[in-house]
Amino acid sequence: MSEKLQGVATADAPRAIGPYSQALIAGDLVFVSGQVPLDAATGEMVSGPFTNRVRQVLANVEAVLRAAGSSRDRVVKATVFLTDMGHFVELNEVYAEFFGEHRPARSAVQVTALPRGAEVEIEVVAVR
Repeated sequence: MSEKLQGVATADAPRAIGPYSQALIAGDLVFVSGQVPLDAATGEMVSGPFTNRVRQVLANVEAVLRAAGSSRDRVVKATVFLTDMGHFVELNEVYAEFFGEHRPARSAVQVTALPRGAEVEIEVVAVR
């Protein structure tokens, strides 16, 4: 593969909290790293109802997509990580609001723990 990978970084989403990029562009695809409900301005986790945290995660995803030259309606696959499947209905409500009529492929899995004590993390793959 002679195509060069391009890293994506934006101050509109939380900085990577480890040795990875907010996203990588490979050809026409954008691979957005998992986003947790960190506020980019404060670096703090968003509090309040679970739905607030999902909205923050999706806002972070959107900011990274925008910086990569893509958008939510270009997402082809989302992977959702939850620490409690009991939040699945609330997740779906906010997720449906965010994507509207667009329905990317999706997986949702329950995990034991997520970075910084988050209850939800979402990663996506999109087309530029």
